[in-house]
Amino acid sequence: MEKLKKRWGIKNNWSIVAIFIVFAINGSFATWVAKPITSFLGLNPETISGFIYWPLRILLIFPIYQLTLPITGWFFGQFKFFWAFEKKFLSRLGLGFLFKTED
Repeated sequence: MEKLKKRWGIKNNWSIVAIFIVFAINGSFATWVAKPITSFLGLNPETISGFIYWPLRILLIFPIYQLTLPITGWFFGQFKFFWAFEKKFLSRLGLGFLFKTED
């Protein structure tokens, strides 16, 4: 735990527990939200091949997860950590231009 606290710049164990809880809740929430969206779009494993359905569903889950992660983190008092996490993660994907500020 000490390595994670040092790496993430966290001061107490509660913050680490809260961060793990946020990751767990948000992952479940993103998959839960994606299900009715795929149904609304008429996508389900019975109508299209699973080889098409699952990649499409994962592609849908990804932006939902990214959008809701800082919000879920805010509920647990960890918005600052998750906002920095999002900016770093999306920058690595080549989407860092979304967070550039003008000087």
